Amino acid sequence: MHGLINAAIQSFVSHTYGRSKWVRVMQRADMEFTDFEAMLIYEDDDTRRVLDAAAGELGRPRAEVLEDLGTYLVSNPNVESLRRLLRFGGVTYVEFLHSLDELPDRARLAVSDLDLPALELHDHGDAQFNLICHPGIPGYGSVMLGILRAMADDYGALAILDHITRPDRAEEISISLVEASFSEGRSFQLGARTG
Repeated sequence: MHGLINAAIQSFVSHTYGRSKWVRVMQRADMEFTDFEAMLIYEDDDTRRVLDAAAGELGRPRAEVLEDLGTYLVSNPNVESLRRLLRFGGVTYVEFLHSLDELPDRARLAVSDLDLPALELHDHGDAQFNLICHPGIPGYGSVMLGILRAMADDYGALAILDHITRPDRAEEISISLVEASFSEGRSFQLGARTG
């Protein structure tokens, strides 16, 4: 598993629940270190153990922790770069949804050895969509659910989302766009701020 993914989990738990909680998670996962290096590659089992330990330490189901991680990745100023990458997908929430098929390729442009599982959007018309999250990262669909919720808020859209586990190990998210301009979204400028 790419270290960026593990570092994102570490950042989420540390910033949301405190450094001491993160240290307890790593102890509970029986890891021999406390900090992940973002540019290293780790065993997939390390990530699974840390996720299970985080869910146990927080007393919450793993899927809920992962959904909160997805929300954190979009809404927390510490990880503004991911929000920027996602917002380049379009001016509206619907344009953003249609850009999700390209997300793994855009992520590879930023980090060449980061392989995200494929995403496949199905537009059923009448503001109804399904996003297929192909297997490859444990809990990817739950993280994407949190990202989609946070991005709806970011765009000012009102959307109803539901996570569906499929028999083929892929995960599916149904998306009903109730209102595209429900509220004023967060401001976004194409150019990054300097200074």
